[in-house]
Parts: sequence; C-alpha cells; structure tokens
Amino acid sequence: MQRHPHPRARPLPVLPCVAAASAVLLLGIGHLVGSVIAPGASEAANTPLEARHLALVINAADPVSEAIGARYIQARGLEPRQVIRVRFPPGRLTLSRAEFQALHQEVRRQTPPEIQAYALAWAAPWRVECVSITSAFAFGRVRSDCGDTCRATPLSPYYARGDVRRPWSALGVRPTMLLAASTAEAGRALIARGLAADGTTPPGTAYLLSTSDEARNRRAERYDDLLRAAAPGFRVQVLRGDGLQGARDVMLYITGLTAVPDLTSNRFRPGAVGDHLTSFGGMLTGPSGHADDGGNGQMSALRWLEAGATGSYGTVVEPCNHLSKFPNPGLLLAYYRRGDTLIESYWRSVAMPEQGVFIGEPLARPWGPRPLAGKDAGWRPGV
Repeated sequence: MQRHPHPRARPLPVLPCVAAASAVLLLGIGHLVGSVIAPGASEAANTPLEARHLALVINAADPVSEAIGARYIQARGLEPRQVIRVRFPPGRLTLSRAEFQALHQEVRRQTPPEIQAYALAWAAPWRVECVSITSAFAFGRVRSDCGDTCRATPLSPYYARGDVRRPWSALGVRPTMLLAASTAEAGRALIARGLAADGTTPPGTAYLLSTSDEARNRRAERYDDLLRAAAPGFRVQVLRGDGLQGARDVMLYITGLTAVPDLTSNRFRPGAVGDHLTSFGGMLTGPSGHADDGGNGQMSALRWLEAGATGSYGTVVEPCNHLSKFPNPGLLLAYYRRGDTLIESYWRSVAMPEQGVFIGEPLARPWGPRPLAGKDAGWRPGV
C-alpha cells in the first residue's frame, strides 16, 4: 500500500453542536459523566447496557465468524433471538454502499426492537465505502460523497451523553463493535479477557505517552484532565517517550505514533484499552485475513488485541489529525470507571466516529458489579 502523509488538520467549521459540546467540556468530565434520571424513570432503565440489549451478527459463510459467535453466545448467555446470521463471502475487506444496504436491511429485519447495540463477529470487512462498518451499522447510513476525507464528519448524537442509557430507544443509534480476531483462538482469548474483567475493580495504570510525533501527539494536550482519574489502586502516568516497555499493569495505553514499539513486552489487564492516533489503524486486516500494517508503516489496531488489550479503535481512511475523530481518553476513562461497558464508554468518547472502527469485547465492564454466579451467568474461562 502506498505510504500516505498525515497532514495537519485544516481548520474546521464551528458547528453549533460541536461548539455546544466544547462548551460542556469546559465544565469538566464529571458534569458529562453524571447520569440524569427523569422523574418516574425506572432504576432499571438507568443501568448500563447488559447482554440482553445486544444483538450478535455472525457471517454464516465464515467458519471463524461462526466459531467466535458460538463462544460469545455461550459466554454472554445470549438468547437465540439475539443472534443474527447473514451470509457474504469471507475475506472481504470492504463493502460497497449497495452491498451494505442489502446486508443492513437483513440485519434490521432480524433485530428485535429492544436491541440497543450490535456486536459483529468478524475482523473484516471493516469499511463501507469511506466510513467504518461499525459506524455504518450504528447510524444505518453510508455517505454518498467520499471526496475529501479530511473534512469534518457528522457529530454523533451519542457523544458525551452519559445520561443516555438506551441509545437506540433515545437516539435511534445502535453503537456497534467488532469482535475482531483473525483466528477462532484469538477470538476466544478476547472473549475470555472481557469476561475475566467484569466486576473486578482492577488495580492498574493508565499510561499516557507524549511522543516525538508532533502530528499524532495532539491528544497530549488533554492529558492533564486525566490526572484527576487517579484513585487508590489506579494510577495515571504521563510519560514522555515513544514507547512503553515491560509494564505489568496496563489498563489504558494512549499514544500517538504510526506504530507502537515493544507492544508485546507489556502485560494488559483484562478489560484494558490501547489506542494509537494514526491514519490507518482501522485498516485491520489484509488479503491474508490477518492483521496487516498495509505496507505503509501504520499499525493495525488489531495488534492491540493480539497483545492482550480488550478494546481499541482506528480510522479506516485518512482522517487528518482532527481530535474530534479520535477518542477523548478522559471521557473514555471516566465512563468506563463509573461502571459502564466498553462499548458505551468508547462510543461516547468520540465526537465524529464516522471514519473510526471500534473493536473489542463490547460488554467488558471492569468497574461494574461482580456478575452473579449461576446457570445464567454464562461461560467463564476454564469452565
């Protein structure tokens, strides 16, 4: 793949909704994270998403998708009505707009009305025209004009909405995440990490790297906000350098580089998130079906999961380095640590997610209550 430059972002128009979101950010993360319970609303409707709110989409033509899906059904105790099977040739990296519309129509036909989010049991396809497949499923649309991918994309109505617990019911959005793995074994390992994370209130560290790559280091200006997230048993470290080596307690690893050195030397705790701001991290796989850095030196986000992380994110086209197109680590961590699931926390942290693909185990919930034991608790590692 031809190497592409990562130009500085051109000035964005100040959209009213973006300006409003920015103004809210000035009030502090705590304001955004706080839940609002409407008078008369039930307590159950004010809880994070659960397995019963998720639909799993499996490509029945792909044995790896079927294997990952089967394990996830068992792990999270999904009912048959929550499992949607479609069929398309495996190995496709991208879909056309028409192909997606046909696929999405079939998925919508099989989706129960109470479903609030989707998990897609594959690593590819990861793109539809010039948008990520997770955004295409979430919003149910694909832009017709793909000319300039550096321009601003629509603001997500789910961005920074800590008060919205049921995104489909409230906003008409079904946040979507890929259960991304190139092999059934890797998929089972990802699912095991998500299950192992639940309710553990894990001790660990958020590592925030300020790198030498000026274009990709723009999130470093937000790092000071994250220092407030430190608590007994949970540390936040801001480090200057291009790599982290030998860390044993990673819960969050945020950096800005084309590729992350020494990634596999670190130990990620179950539920951990890793994220590097680069142009093509969302190009997850190549023709081989495995993680592919595309020959342009920009690391696939799938490498984070292969190294032991439970969630990651990357863009599928050249986005330019607009911060709004990448996760806000302060929001991500604040929602995650208040007890929300990975899919809720990650999706709420990206203002303009159209070009970004979310990958990982969507229901991982390290800071939620410990799951109940019993016949309905689902599969656990070693059982």
